[in-house]
Amino acid sequence: MDKEDSRTDSAPGRERGETDSRRFGHVPVLLQETIDFLAVQRGGTIIDLTLGLGGHAWEIAKRLGAQGRLIGFDKDPAALERARERLTSPPRELVGDWPQIELVHASFADVADHVPPASANGLLADLGVSSMQLEDAERGFSFQAEGPLDMRMNTQSGLTAEQVVNRFSERELADAIYEFGEERRSRRIARAIVRARPIRSTAQLAAVISAAARPMNQAERRIHPATRTFQALRILVNRELDDLGELLRTAPQILRRGGRLVVISFHSLEDRMVKDAMRDGVHDGVYRVLTKKPVTAEKEEIERNPRSRSAKLRAAVRV
Repeated sequence: MDKEDSRTDSAPGRERGETDSRRFGHVPVLLQETIDFLAVQRGGTIIDLTLGLGGHAWEIAKRLGAQGRLIGFDKDPAALERARERLTSPPRELVGDWPQIELVHASFADVADHVPPASANGLLADLGVSSMQLEDAERGFSFQAEGPLDMRMNTQSGLTAEQVVNRFSERELADAIYEFGEERRSRRIARAIVRARPIRSTAQLAAVISAAARPMNQAERRIHPATRTFQALRILVNRELDDLGELLRTAPQILRRGGRLVVISFHSLEDRMVKDAMRDGVHDGVYRVLTKKPVTAEKEEIERNPRSRSAKLRAAVRV
């Protein structure tokens, strides 16, 4: 089935959904494409594995009806509470036709511990860091604002980025920056970090990286020198690739026959894992891939929401 075939006539249009999302200060990436590939049906069960501020979940809930069920997962307790406020206040015209909402404070890697096998009509994972997390300097995700080096999505447990930066050996840092950030100057950056210890803030770390990895040509000047290192630290601190691997392994067990898996990724490491898992699923007879190539944002969406520029959506159906 191609993308056009998966659309439902009753689905509200792109403009209405995005206007609603803006009221909550958040525009979900590839919103209509996500809804199309999930093929949400009334009375179904959809699991939003990366709930965030609930932008995708809100549009899904509107289509599930009173007999439907929406389960939302998120590591971030602050995001979960914001989503709870939103999803428990349906629009007036849908008060009697709103699905059961269940929110879970957990990593999507643990989805099998919270839902039974073959119970979901759809699984959605919108990977990476949310706009709310990036814009809060106290969370430490962004090098563009002064803040503590935290970077944890779950602020209640785990190593912080400050602990990684100040405790890891030079070689461990270099390996992580290279593997998770795909940064070819990883050894130079790791050496500079070790020499500058202790490093306590995002601004201090960004300055150290910028001095060690000055752009050499026009292509390198297009992104901040600290971009890949901050990405690497975030992925390491939150075990993002480990969690994604576990999710991809578990997803076929959670989906009912005919259920959809939709994953939106934002960098090549994630996209490669998703592509390989879906390809292997076809080989094993558990998936039919719905996206021969990753779906990307159209020019209009990129202009409205620059974050969508690097988004890639892949989808498969359980057979």
